[in-house]
Amino acid sequence: MEIAVYVKTLDREGELLAAAAQKAGTGTDVPTCPGWQVRDLLRHTGTVHRWAAAFLAEGHTGPRPAGGPPDLDGAELTAWFREGHRYLVDTLSGASPDVRCWHFLPAPSPLAFWARRQAHETTVHRYDAESARGGAPSGIDAAFAVDGIDELLTGFHAREKSRVRTDGPRALRVRATDADGAVWTVRLSEGPPVAERGEAADADCEIAGPAAQLYLSLWNRVPFPSVTGDPAPAALWRETSAVI
Repeated sequence: MEIAVYVKTLDREGELLAAAAQKAGTGTDVPTCPGWQVRDLLRHTGTVHRWAAAFLAEGHTGPRPAGGPPDLDGAELTAWFREGHRYLVDTLSGASPDVRCWHFLPAPSPLAFWARRQAHETTVHRYDAESARGGAPSGIDAAFAVDGIDELLTGFHAREKSRVRTDGPRALRVRATDADGAVWTVRLSEGPPVAERGEAADADCEIAGPAAQLYLSLWNRVPFPSVTGDPAPAALWRETSAVI
């Protein structure tokens, strides 16, 4: 996907998140993030937005910790979130295509990485905010959902940090049923999962469904649309795939 598409998506999703949070109220529980209230969601996402923008704006070439969340609540916290979101959108929009800074997943460029990562970060947390607000959630474009599934499977869980491990080799298939060619084979073992695009091997288990629902389910926000074969790999994913 083009960087401009990611930035446009980030812009929209952040506005939706803020609107949902404002309507829900900062003291409302977030059903998709057990133990969190809307204030926690705003503090977390707003901190991540500022952390990400600083790499691009200040040219940091190594990892650096995110700042602590603000001691704000209510309308002031929502305004703080909006300010950081706008700063991130503007920073991405104005960054040079050849900007050099640290990033933590393979990408064509640092700018492409941060635009993609923050678009997906914000979309998932927008869904969280809307779950607290109640009512029908905003939709997720199928092509964008497929991109997010790919980032999660081939990026996040290719890292040593992934806790999705098995004692012996297993294979998990992930299939978006409403997008041509959107199929991944995830090889599970004692090491980090290895995801390949396509039907690279026989699978012990297949998770399938519309791309948007599949995207949210792999981020543990909704149930899996469909599970066939041995359910153990799907259950393992649900139990151990939280990104840390």
